[in-house]
Amino acid sequence: MPLNHKAALFLVATPIGNLSEVSQRCLDVLKSVDVIACEDTRNTQKLLSHFDIHTRTITYHNFNEKDSTKGIIKLLENKESVALVSDAGYPLISDPGYQLVNEVIGCGFDIITISGPNAALNALVASGLPTSHYLFYGFLNPKSSQAAKELEALKSFPYTLIFYEAPHRIEKTIALALKILGDRKACLARELTKIHEEYHRGTLKQLSELHDLKGEMVLIVEGCSEVKKEDMGTLLQKVNELIASGYRAKEAISEIAGIYDVSRNSLYDAYLEEKKQGEK
Repeated sequence: MPLNHKAALFLVATPIGNLSEVSQRCLDVLKSVDVIACEDTRNTQKLLSHFDIHTRTITYHNFNEKDSTKGIIKLLENKESVALVSDAGYPLISDPGYQLVNEVIGCGFDIITISGPNAALNALVASGLPTSHYLFYGFLNPKSSQAAKELEALKSFPYTLIFYEAPHRIEKTIALALKILGDRKACLARELTKIHEEYHRGTLKQLSELHDLKGEMVLIVEGCSEVKKEDMGTLLQKVNELIASGYRAKEAISEIAGIYDVSRNSLYDAYLEEKKQGEK
C-alpha cells in the first residue's frame, strides 16, 4: 500500500538471468499495478508471459525518457500506479529512471522499491576481493580516450572497483585497466545466475589473456593499496597509540588497516621499518 494512499511508482528489480530468483512480492506488484514501464517491452514480455501476467506495458528508455516521464506523471495523477523495470536487475543502476524518480518526488507521489537480484553485488561477494568498502562505477565511456581519463581518476581510489562491460568491449577494457591501474587483483564474472555462470579470478594481466568471452560482464578490480609516506606516518601513529593502550602489534596493525582500508602487509612492513630505525 502506498504510504500516502495515492498512486505510486514502484521500482521493481527483476531477475538477471535465472527466472526462479523472482520474488513473490515482485510478481504481486507486477500483477497489481495499472501499467509497467519497460526499458524494452519485448524483454519484459518474456518475464510476464512466463508468470502469466497480463498488465499493460509501455516503453521507458534513454531515448524517450523526457516524454515518457511526462506520460507516467499523468498516469499517477489519474490514480494509476506504475511499475518501472529494466531489462534485468535494478532500474536506474546503469539503466534509465533517474529523471523519472526526481519528477515523481517533486510531484509528491510515493516511490516504493521492490528488492531483487543485482549483478554487481553478486559478483562482488564471490570475487574474493575486499567487500567492506567498494565503488560501483558501472560502464566506462565506450570511447577509449574517455575511458582512460575515467580510470586515471580512479587510480588512487582505495576501495574495490566494480564495472559493467559489454562482451565486445571487455578485452579492450581489461587491457586499458591493466595499462592505467597496474597489475592488480581482479575478478571477471560473466553470465551470472545463468547456466554458463563463470568466475575468472586472478590479476588483470591474467584476465587479459582471456579471449572470445560472451555474455553479460562484471569486472571487479582491487582498489589502490599504495599509501603515501605522509599518510603512512599518520597510520603508524595510530598503530602505536593502540599498542600503548594494550593492543598487540599485529592486532593494532590489523585494526588500523581495516579501518582505513589499506594493505595490512604494507602497514606491517612500515611498522617494522620504523621499529628498526628506532633501535638504531
